[in-house]
Amino acid sequence: MKQFIQFKKQRELGEMISDVFAFLRNEYKPFFTLILQITLPYLILFFVGLGFMLYSFGDLTSVLEGASTFDTEEMGFLTLGISILVLVIAGIMVYALAYSATLHYVKSYTENNGTINTSQVKTEVKNTFWSFIGLSILKGLALFVGFMLCFLPGIYLVVPMAVVFCIMIFENKSVMDAFSDSFKFVKDEWWMSFLTLFVVTLLIGVIGFVLNLPATIYTYIKMGIFSGEFNPEANPLAVYKDPIYIILNLVSYAFKFFLNFITIIVTIFIYYNINEKKNHTGTFEQIDSLGNTQQ
Repeated sequence: MKQFIQFKKQRELGEMISDVFAFLRNEYKPFFTLILQITLPYLILFFVGLGFMLYSFGDLTSVLEGASTFDTEEMGFLTLGISILVLVIAGIMVYALAYSATLHYVKSYTENNGTINTSQVKTEVKNTFWSFIGLSILKGLALFVGFMLCFLPGIYLVVPMAVVFCIMIFENKSVMDAFSDSFKFVKDEWWMSFLTLFVVTLLIGVIGFVLNLPATIYTYIKMGIFSGEFNPEANPLAVYKDPIYIILNLVSYAFKFFLNFITIIVTIFIYYNINEKKNHTGTFEQIDSLGNTQQ
């Protein structure tokens, strides 16, 4: 029997991180199956766009080397532009759907004591899609303005913007209400929440760096750096046309896609940790369940 992870409880930093991996270890099969069912078409489109973008960079090496015709250059830039456009659109879709599906999965998980109503999750993801898009734009603009005006306001905004989607979904609030309430919600709990996000971001960054190593090492090998045959006049962008390099990058990004769920689930734990300190929701539910059991 799988262990039920109680989200509605107070946690310290170490417990949050360990429970993230415990949840993914217990739920990885139904969780990622549902995520892929919801995001797969756009995920495929994203990786196709990424592959073409990398290859297009390789095509443009002829521009740098002066060995291309005008038509070749024009086609290379056109392919690159279309690839980037597809990549951006598919990336936004995947981000919104994956984030929404994760929140609705956890919501179903907590409401049904570990049992997931997959049809309900899919319906709720569909119903809240445009709210997610709207809140994503609002969140992005807030962070952009915060970091542009001064670095410190941007840092401060990271914490309320991390839990803003949780507030919208778990408390059934509108986009504007969730956005405005996020600032009051993290009040008095900002430092602990920021520390948790910082540690997790650092952890994900280290893992991401390791995942990039195969492609980086392969690039150095192709450039002859390790063998001592490095040609300083060689075009470094030529490696982008190499199928092995493209495959290594696609595999790396695939693993990074799954790594993002660690950050998402950590933000959910942060939300419930703060909510429990403020409202004691989980404690009251446990008391009610004990009373009903005794009756």
